[in-house]
Amino acid sequence: MKSKNVSYKESVSWLFGLQKYGIKFGLSKTANLLKAFGNPHRNRRYIHIAGTNGKGSVGAMLESILMQTGLKVGFYTSPHLVSFTERFRINRELITKDQAASIISEIYEITSPKEPPTFFELTTAMTLLYFFRKDVDISIIEVGMGGRLDATNVIDPMLSIITNIGLDHQHFLGDTIIDIAKEKGGIIKKEVDLVTAVDQPPVVKLFESLCKKKGAPFWRVGKHARYRRLPSGLLGYYGLQDRFTNLTLGLKGRFQHRNAALALLAVEILKRKGISISDEAIQLGLADPLWPGRLEEVSSDPTIILDGAHNPSAMRSIAQTIGNDFHFEKLILLLGIMEDKDISNIFREIFPLADKIIYTRPTYYRAANPQYLMDVAKKFGKGGEVHFPLSKAIERARDLADKKDLILITGSLFTVGEAKSYFDPIHYPREDI
Repeated sequence: MKSKNVSYKESVSWLFGLQKYGIKFGLSKTANLLKAFGNPHRNRRYIHIAGTNGKGSVGAMLESILMQTGLKVGFYTSPHLVSFTERFRINRELITKDQAASIISEIYEITSPKEPPTFFELTTAMTLLYFFRKDVDISIIEVGMGGRLDATNVIDPMLSIITNIGLDHQHFLGDTIIDIAKEKGGIIKKEVDLVTAVDQPPVVKLFESLCKKKGAPFWRVGKHARYRRLPSGLLGYYGLQDRFTNLTLGLKGRFQHRNAALALLAVEILKRKGISISDEAIQLGLADPLWPGRLEEVSSDPTIILDGAHNPSAMRSIAQTIGNDFHFEKLILLLGIMEDKDISNIFREIFPLADKIIYTRPTYYRAANPQYLMDVAKKFGKGGEVHFPLSKAIERARDLADKKDLILITGSLFTVGEAKSYFDPIHYPREDI
């Protein structure tokens, strides 16, 4: 790649080419990249979020609440749905393609061809440099995978959040819940508050121990804050000092009530650290977070829902919400899943609800072959159809559906992203990278 006057397409193509180096845990390369730019991540305000599921939802709620206070809020998340620029936003405004190309080019200048950074190491350094230059007031940084050796762990946050712990990425993080919890617990910093919604007793005990060793105050939904999902769908929250009896949530799904309670407990700790957040900011922020592709309705007649559930625990939550809160005659399930996922247990959670199943794949190198998905499904006595590309699978699902049926497109955020482009090509045009 040239280093001067490089285009967005050329710079991002080079960046995506770094994926061939795979996933490598460690902080040194990210730290070295940042050092070359004068350590722009030092002495900044960060909220660091780890967890198996719900990181983005909690982050989006906090972003929305903090924006209502008038703060300039950075939000770094991954993966993106359609455009690479979605990973970096300030007050919901995405980084421009020109800005992205410029920063990638700058970092390219100081990388070694013999020891290049990984894709995620570079994007993390890129984020921290971008947020520094834009002088954001506070940045919400989502962990990529794990925590202890994740590239984002170079930051010194004012608050750490761990949403929950489930089985995912076992090949990298370990085979047991405790193994995974130890990795995610690696974001716990000396004397920095930890807020969490974990509820497995061994994990709670582990986090309590880690926090005690580091002098980090430990706050937990279920102990220091409680919540209720009201019959109306509103949220009741009863925290350290705050009390709300009828909060409206902008994100759908029963599981979002727990995510919202976690965000609200985090807000209480932020207020103790001097950030002024009014009740009105909380109410307006929770009602209007921006987090597409999560139980998102993109069409009606029939109803079509997108959700990126990519592991068994996420699919279990979706299945509970679909089964309890949606009314339909038949569920037509359209699945595209990454080949390294726990496919059998993902199927186990959603198949009892499905009347018809279509197996497909997004245009992404890690996607499982749809025929393989159908072969796995036979263990559950489920048949179905194979259709790809994804656009043909969606058209087939619509052909199969009657007006009162529900189509659920799920299994991966890559599947959801490609579906977003299909349903809304104006706002989510596919990137030719």
